Amino acid sequence: MSTLSEESRQIVASLAHRVGPTADIASIAEAIISILQDMDAALTPIIGQQGVVALTRRSLLLSATTHSRLAGTYDCVQPTSDLTDLKSVLLEQNEADAVFFGEVLLSTFYQLLTTLIGPSLTTRLLHGVWEPSLSDTPSQEISP
Repeated sequence: MSTLSEESRQIVASLAHRVGPTADIASIAEAIISILQDMDAALTPIIGQQGVVALTRRSLLLSATTHSRLAGTYDCVQPTSDLTDLKSVLLEQNEADAVFFGEVLLSTFYQLLTTLIGPSLTTRLLHGVWEPSLSDTPSQEISP
């Protein structure tokens, strides 16, 4: 089994943090969609809305062709900035498959973007997507 890159570990940790302790299918789907929306917000000013849609669509295709467990997902998601189709596909999965889907999709998106604009710029553009969720103190731990 290959080891995860530092970026992949950050993506997995950020997803786990956003899902939280409940880890039900709704929170998993919401966390994945939330991360994709944050990536969209960070990248749209740089590559435009259509660029983000194209990267998301390509990431879905690469994820589906690389991992047989995701094979049917590509055809179910329309290439738009509205992630409703993707959320519907996620909600049809069991928890383990949805988390796997999210990890693969987000890592693939990150790797694809890195090949296009380089690791340094990718890290700078998406740093805020991972870091706030990893450094936030859960509300129950905040002292007055």
